[in-house]
Amino acid sequence: MEQLRWLPQTGDWRPRLRAVAAAEDVWAAAIPLANTRLDFVRTNALDEVVRKRYEGGLPAGTGTKPVRLAILGASTLAHLHAGVRVAGLRRNIPIATYENDYGQYLQELLDGGSALHGFKPNAVLFAFDAYHLTQGLHAALSADDVDAALEDVAGRIEKCWSLAKDAFACPVMQQTVLDVFPALLGNNEHRLAGSRSRFVARLNERLRTRADAVGVDLVALDDAARRDGLAVWHDPALWHRSKQEVRPALAPLYGELVCRVIAARQGRSYKCLVLDLDNTLWGGVIGDDGLDGIVLGQGSPLGEGFTAVQDFAKDLARRGIILAVSSKNDHANAMEPFEKHPEMVLRPADIAAFRANWQDKASNIRAIAQDLNIGLDSLVFLDDNPFERDLVRSALPMVAVPEVPDDDPALVPGVLADAGYFESLGVTAEDRERTAQYQENRARDQLRASATDMEGYLRALEMRMVWSRFDTVGQQRVVQLINKTNQFNLTTRRHTDDDIAAIMADPKSFGLQIRLQDRFGDNGIIAIVIGRMLEPGSVTIDTWLMSCRVLGRQVEPTTLNLVAAQARALGAHRLIGEYFPTKKNGMVRDHYVKLGFARIAEAADGSSTNVLDLTAFEPAPTFIHVVEGSSP
Repeated sequence: MEQLRWLPQTGDWRPRLRAVAAAEDVWAAAIPLANTRLDFVRTNALDEVVRKRYEGGLPAGTGTKPVRLAILGASTLAHLHAGVRVAGLRRNIPIATYENDYGQYLQELLDGGSALHGFKPNAVLFAFDAYHLTQGLHAALSADDVDAALEDVAGRIEKCWSLAKDAFACPVMQQTVLDVFPALLGNNEHRLAGSRSRFVARLNERLRTRADAVGVDLVALDDAARRDGLAVWHDPALWHRSKQEVRPALAPLYGELVCRVIAARQGRSYKCLVLDLDNTLWGGVIGDDGLDGIVLGQGSPLGEGFTAVQDFAKDLARRGIILAVSSKNDHANAMEPFEKHPEMVLRPADIAAFRANWQDKASNIRAIAQDLNIGLDSLVFLDDNPFERDLVRSALPMVAVPEVPDDDPALVPGVLADAGYFESLGVTAEDRERTAQYQENRARDQLRASATDMEGYLRALEMRMVWSRFDTVGQQRVVQLINKTNQFNLTTRRHTDDDIAAIMADPKSFGLQIRLQDRFGDNGIIAIVIGRMLEPGSVTIDTWLMSCRVLGRQVEPTTLNLVAAQARALGAHRLIGEYFPTKKNGMVRDHYVKLGFARIAEAADGSSTNVLDLTAFEPAPTFIHVVEGSSP
């Protein structure tokens, strides 16, 4: 199996590696090389060059949150670290790794003076092997004995989760268990209570249920082995020689699986799939072959393959991924299959941004990002043409451009899925409504274009702000927004489920989730604000983030009116707003000053502290009707 098949092949490997080693900014120079199809040896070589420059530490100023990952288990794991670190490099996420002394994960968790505690991880991965977890199991055990063993093993794993969360207050990941055991009964292995293979299947099912309940993220190693074949991932001879459950050759792919979860927790997953048309969504060229001449749907294997691509894209949209089109085509010709072809799965309502013209693909992709008000690093571009792929990679290196098979479109969905671009930790109701929200934004833009003045436009929107305190119903969406919003985010503090639960329980804090509705529909949760009374009489705004798609509609002053009222209700007479600059949030540098705060301190890096006197504050008049409600 060829690993990382969605990435382009590495050309001129040795000269490129030497160039990285000689670069002034090794980290930035290494990222393009990391985004090629590296095997185990090349992954280790690139990792060594980067680590040598930073002496095992982490580079500063990358614009992403550095990760200190503790990988805890009872087997040999050292051969996997470079794969994890380079997968982080691929995403511009610096990762330092730690591994417990062999077999000592529990002792180090319990000992506050251990090297693990000294490492101070901000992420923990439990990577338990199947041999360790099934000790004592054998075919002669009764069903009751096996049930008791399952409860014991699952309970010990959950205890480890709890210890890690209590000690480090950080996200916890659990690797699912590889089924490395040969069948003893055969096709009906499930009928043998003491089968270790059956035990592993039951344990993985239990882990999935419990992880969902307590907010632990899974690294689904069992799913990967099921897709690729167990022999690809595990070599029994290597296990008995060196206690390596995952084969070293698979370390780059293992690192990918781990880092996708880390990136998703930071909100670093991609948001939009940009689609080419000719020979990507259908066979042939619509401008030359016409509606009746393109290959699509029932009647040919190739046509069914293109339908499979559209089915996959449609399902991505249903779970919250934005779809867009960038095509060198006449607009009317490009739109015709969407409107008229009976075998088209995708329809105009599924596409949030449609660019069909004779401009180059990179320019169209820039325009799509601007239309959707999202960063270029949120886009994945799918195109069958190697020339167009290389052009976009060169002009827009922050856009993900997968290599796709040129012989059969039916293979494309598998490549996109393997690439993990759209990794997510869950799906909310708002995710499913995202395409409709972008369609509604088009209608708002049309109204704005037809309005003769801004006041008339805002009145005509008939806006309604519905706010509520944080609650368990909306908690998943709140955590998702906090951890992925980068532009309109004053502090870019990241909070876990446990953090949000603590805010809900704290009588001296408030957490607000704010929706915006108008005549065209519901924009969903567009703002999150967390306030804390850290000292008597003062409420500090820990977090204020907003969706950029609602800027310019008086949402900012209306939100301040609400926050000021909440702070006053806690007995505060002043409101403190902090700003911490990042590479992406420069747009809100003067946010508080524009709202009437006085800037009382500013550091050399641009961070600032701003104060609003609540005793003299008068709510700003706006055209937004504010009501208290509840999360959907």
